[in-house]
Amino acid sequence: MRVANVLLAAGVWGLFLWVVVSGAVAQSVSLRGPEGQTRSVSLAELAAMPHQSATLASEHGPSKRYDGVPLTVLLQSVGAPAGKALRGPALAKLVVVSARDGYRVVLGLAETDPGVRPEKILLADRVEGAPLPADEGPFRLVIEGDLRPVRSARMVTAIAVAGAPPPN
Repeated sequence: MRVANVLLAAGVWGLFLWVVVSGAVAQSVSLRGPEGQTRSVSLAELAAMPHQSATLASEHGPSKRYDGVPLTVLLQSVGAPAGKALRGPALAKLVVVSARDGYRVVLGLAETDPGVRPEKILLADRVEGAPLPADEGPFRLVIEGDLRPVRSARMVTAIAVAGAPPPN
């Protein structure tokens, strides 16, 4: 039994090392819109889209410049309203961002619209002009203007628009 446990642990450790060394990390992010429309955006597709820059404060060092695509552009590609169409019931929609490590953050859909909030919210693929490091990417949510970067999720794998829970 002890030998089996050692072999199992070695196998799990070996798989972990293979994932880390080979870069076998999802190189795409899945998007889901308010009516269930889905899309997968690869790292190459995101890199080809028009980028903007945003500065993210850090609790562990100097601020950094991130480059990425405005989140509202990606959400519009799966049917989320923006601009003048963002009104009424759409204002109660939520954006749930999920990360590879299980971390999740939630924003109001209206927060993602530049007509509502002047600070940028990007899905970044670059920091300081270079690709995101493995412990941060390949995608990072960057929410400019937050006093602490706790909602700027790293290693983003999925972004979904959902309805708010009904009132009590």
